Amino acid sequence: MTRLLIALLLILPALSAPRAQTNDGALEITVAGGEFEPISLAAPGFFGAPGAAADLAQRIRGVVLANLEGSGLFRAVPPEAFIQQIDDFDSAPRYADWQAINADALLTGRASIEADGRLLVQFRLFDNFAQGQVEGLQFFADPAEWRRIGHKIADAVYARLTGEGPYFDSRIVYVHESGPKGQRVKRLAVMDQDGENHRFLTDGRQLVVTPRFSPVDQDLLYISFERGEPQIYLLNIATGQQEILGNFPGMSFAPRFSPDGRQVVMSLEQGGNTDIYVMELATRRLTRLTDSPAIETAPSFSPDGRRIVFESDRGGGQQIYIMSASGGPATRISFGQGRYGTPVWSPRGDLIAFTKSGGGQFAVGVMREDGSDERILDASFLSEGPTWSPNGRVISFFRESAGANGAASLWSVDITGRNLKRLTVPGAGSDPAWSPLLP
Repeated sequence: MTRLLIALLLILPALSAPRAQTNDGALEITVAGGEFEPISLAAPGFFGAPGAAADLAQRIRGVVLANLEGSGLFRAVPPEAFIQQIDDFDSAPRYADWQAINADALLTGRASIEADGRLLVQFRLFDNFAQGQVEGLQFFADPAEWRRIGHKIADAVYARLTGEGPYFDSRIVYVHESGPKGQRVKRLAVMDQDGENHRFLTDGRQLVVTPRFSPVDQDLLYISFERGEPQIYLLNIATGQQEILGNFPGMSFAPRFSPDGRQVVMSLEQGGNTDIYVMELATRRLTRLTDSPAIETAPSFSPDGRRIVFESDRGGGQQIYIMSASGGPATRISFGQGRYGTPVWSPRGDLIAFTKSGGGQFAVGVMREDGSDERILDASFLSEGPTWSPNGRVISFFRESAGANGAASLWSVDITGRNLKRLTVPGAGSDPAWSPLLP
């Protein structure tokens, strides 16, 4: 994965986030609440010299619009509605023409192939009500990286107009499943968050489960049964280098990185008891954090690294608790009907995602760290395994359908419960894990 060189291109004063028209005419966007209307974006064709540049320009535009519309927060204005026909990147917008068709924002772009073979892509984003440019960047990259440029532009537009952090230039790793139920072949696979650039990371000769990305790089933790008992492996996606994290007596489960990537928290079964431990990756020193006859598992750090949320049956049923990252007393936060598990702290710290079971269904939901504002985002025969997008706005998870031929599928949903959609993968898939933004 190569790094993209990004340069500033004519940036003027920014929009304030959140929607309606302010007294000075500037567009404001609100992305929370039930009254949200998608941001209308006009994106005339990106320009380029005939040949490779023009072709790449249109492909990049397609990625940008697919990302933005796929988020559920944007609506592309159809070209047939355009009054002004922009035919040059340097053309000045006639804002009244775009206001007349209710286009909140206008996006233009240009691509060229430089003398050294690099691809140069420029874009400008205009607020049609404030009547000014609000964002502009240019990217230099290998032409093979054109999809990443599209993700980068979509991220810039998304962040500027919603006030949310970016997430399109990221990847999802998951467990690809094939074969009949009960005899599934499970392989690790990774893809861009939009399903493109799919490839396998393991060959299927051993059972693998629960992959987890490092929050700071492209390292993975996962469980493999290659040696019989489950072992935790550390894999670098870029190099393919992997190693066993440690030879633990008993069974090991649910490993997850700390926010700085320097520690791994996990649950270990020793002597018939399952507790939570943390390991320093540099020294491989292992510290026990819980000491209870209950089953304590599925730990996840808070974004500041100070606390850990986990599931435990210490109260007689499977519920969610929070404790200090150094261990000690824990506070229960789940009190609804049913059993709660697989808690995962949002990267922005405001919510905890979870799986809930009861009434013959499994559901994925979110709650605040004190257990308040619980809301279910999806419920089915089996919905579980939530993972957060890098900006904490979207959750991916998997469903398992009922019956002898039931199969797992990957899904995503906005934290408001809107924009539920199935992710396209080649075959069945489970246990998704979202990467941080790519470098």
